[in-house]
Amino acid sequence: MKQPAIILIRPQLGENIGKAARAMLNFGLSDLRLVAPRDGWPNPDAGPSAAGAGSVLETARIYPTVEAAVADCTHVYATTVRDRNMPKPVVTAGEAACQMKALSAAGEQSAIMFGPERSGMTNDDVALADTVLTIPVNPDYGSLNLAQAVILVAYEYFTVRDNTPAYLPAHPEGLASKKELVGLMEQLETELTAKGFFRSEGRRGPQRRTLRNIIQNAGFSTQETRTLRGVIKSLVHGRPE
Repeated sequence: MKQPAIILIRPQLGENIGKAARAMLNFGLSDLRLVAPRDGWPNPDAGPSAAGAGSVLETARIYPTVEAAVADCTHVYATTVRDRNMPKPVVTAGEAACQMKALSAAGEQSAIMFGPERSGMTNDDVALADTVLTIPVNPDYGSLNLAQAVILVAYEYFTVRDNTPAYLPAHPEGLASKKELVGLMEQLETELTAKGFFRSEGRRGPQRRTLRNIIQNAGFSTQETRTLRGVIKSLVHGRPE
């Protein structure tokens, strides 16, 4: 079974990366992915904080962008407590764990994204997620550090039993990977830019995120994604002679 990947987006401190690795290994997770860590990698401060979870750090993969980190995934969760005004399902860590367990059993790759310690994820980061994962906390004090958030999610996944309700892809042939979806998104954005769709630079970001959310939330299969890319190409270039 494919286990969920833990993706730390632009993490700031080596100590926090080490503590997150320790949290992961406590509950059987080892797929750690780092997106553009602020102080580079490897980081000498990560090892001591990992406290014996050095194997997770040694196999950690480094990516320049979020798109690259989620490329092989078919379902991605964004951990955030802020209202992003995006039409995405919102689940607790326990609900997400049940879903990820069934996805793993179906051979699908899932991932949970965590943002930088100080600022959290950007709206562009969240737009790449299928589902928002939120952890209910005291409304008067909702400050969780990075490792605490990771350990809560990892614990819920570890304790899910095999008889939990199934959450399976809508398509028997499987959902499109993020790499395939991002390719569709980028093709559409390129052609719309050429046609002058993004007329105002100030509106370009929100319009782009809206389009990406439409594609992201549709739950396309690989074949549907390929068909749509062919449709765009045909509309742009016309029928060949």
